Amino acid sequence: MDPATTTAPMQSDCETEPSSVWSWWPSWRPTSMSLLKTAESKILACIQNDVWSRFVTLPNRDRIWTLSLTNKGVRKPAEQAPKTPLVMVHGFGGGVGLWIRNIDALSRSRPVYAFDLLGFGRSSRPSFPSDATQAEKQFVDSIEQWREYLGLENMILLGHSLGGYLATSYAIQYPTRVSHLILVDPWGFPERPQPQTQEGQGSEVNKRPPLPRWVKAIAAVVSLFNPLAVIRAAGPWGPGLVNRFRPDFKRKFEDLFEDDTMTQYIYHCNAQTPSGEVGFRAMSESLGWAKNPMLDRVHQLPPSMPLTMLYGARSWVDSSSGDRVVQIRNQAHTKVLLIDDASHHVYADQPEEFNKVVENICNSVN
Repeated sequence: MDPATTTAPMQSDCETEPSSVWSWWPSWRPTSMSLLKTAESKILACIQNDVWSRFVTLPNRDRIWTLSLTNKGVRKPAEQAPKTPLVMVHGFGGGVGLWIRNIDALSRSRPVYAFDLLGFGRSSRPSFPSDATQAEKQFVDSIEQWREYLGLENMILLGHSLGGYLATSYAIQYPTRVSHLILVDPWGFPERPQPQTQEGQGSEVNKRPPLPRWVKAIAAVVSLFNPLAVIRAAGPWGPGLVNRFRPDFKRKFEDLFEDDTMTQYIYHCNAQTPSGEVGFRAMSESLGWAKNPMLDRVHQLPPSMPLTMLYGARSWVDSSSGDRVVQIRNQAHTKVLLIDDASHHVYADQPEEFNKVVENICNSVN
């Protein structure tokens, strides 16, 4: 799918990454960029529409791994205005492969772009600053430089989890480029609650499912190490660790892959040299809370910018942040939707409903 890309250039990217006291770990970890590429290729082989895949090189020579899909079965009239593209931004520890249940369906009527965030997946893994504001800026700047390279005048911008946080930050800084902002179970909106529990709030909080085991496991080490250090520290037991703590990923995609393709993909995405997770750690107080909560800034979005927030009804992310956004912004241009029987990974739990909702939003734009 990417005949122009060879193993050698990807290795050279790894060589330019920041040195670490853990540089001996690759010999201990059964992973490489080549193995990540192999796992991803198996996933992307399921795509039916035309797909264009390549690295987008930024001005500073960082590279962003990018997919672009179009419907090969549709030939639009020459006089028809091009459809506004949908750009999909994955969450923490993810990559373009996680959209496999969505990108084919959503590219039927318009171009769809998906990319690995800087520091994640197959994209370059540069150093990130320890300052929260500067780390966020590095992420957002890379998205804008990516957009400029591709020449996208405007887009429907969709972000999941961490991707939702960064998509919102991008839309605040570059509002003329975003036709509609779609946030899927976004991370980093509420402020961290005070230790004491206020009377009357307990029953509301208890309505949300408890944090999953994998979240608690990562949270246990995040204050001392980078969030995914435990996967790398596990060495050859890392893939099994992912299977143990994230068996849901295998179940979500079991009709597409009978083996461990998806958990292998997740493992290889996150067993590489830490980079994006370093930026994430800089932006977070602990795994669940942002140092610069987005609820404090969402009023900076243009009141006329359409915003839709999608939450999984069974997610550990509290959808009450969406209700607060409705109160803060122009209610006529802000919607909050719950998707039944969906957890944090809404797009994989209920792909047909998710795709239907997103397609309806896209059709309202152009």
